[in-house]
Amino acid sequence: MTASRQAEEPPRNGEGDRGAKRRGGGVLVASTAAFARAKWERRSGNLPEVVLWRELRKRPGAYKFRRQHPISNCVVDFACLDRRLVIEIDGAAHDRGNRPERDVRRDAFLRSRGFEVIRIPAREILSNLAGAIAAIVLACDQRSPLHHQPAAGGPPPRSGEICKSQS
Repeated sequence: MTASRQAEEPPRNGEGDRGAKRRGGGVLVASTAAFARAKWERRSGNLPEVVLWRELRKRPGAYKFRRQHPISNCVVDFACLDRRLVIEIDGAAHDRGNRPERDVRRDAFLRSRGFEVIRIPAREILSNLAGAIAAIVLACDQRSPLHHQPAAGGPPPRSGEICKSQS
C-alpha cells in the first residue's frame, strides 16, 4: 500500500480522527498504572468517601461527579469534569510526615492542568455532610462550564435570517 493511500484511509475500529479530544475538551491522558490504581481505590474506599459518593451520585446541583478518577498520573477522590473541579477528602494521614508537602505539589500540578482543587476533612464529611455538599455545589457554581451552554433564546439565527429584534 502506498503512503498516499494510507493517508486517505479512514480511522479504523470507530477511533474517529479526534480520539481523546472528545472527552472533556482536551487530552488528559492517564497512565495504565493510574487507571489500575483508580479501579482498586474505587473498590476499597474509606467510610467518608463512601458516604460522600452516596450523595454525589444523586447529582447535587445537577452536576455529574466521578469517583477515584485518574488525571494524568494522579488519581483524585472525586471530580466534576464539566467544571474542572477536584474534590479531595483528607483524613488524618494528610497531616503527617511529608504528606502536606505532597498535597501542595499535587494541587499545583492539577491547577496547572486547569483544575480547581478543594480539600474537605474526612471528619467534616461524617459530621456535616449537608455542609460539605453545599460547599461542593457552590464551588461548581463558581466555575465556568467546560463546554458552552446553548443560548437561552434558542439557537442563533441561520445564515441570511434577520433577527426580529433587528427588523
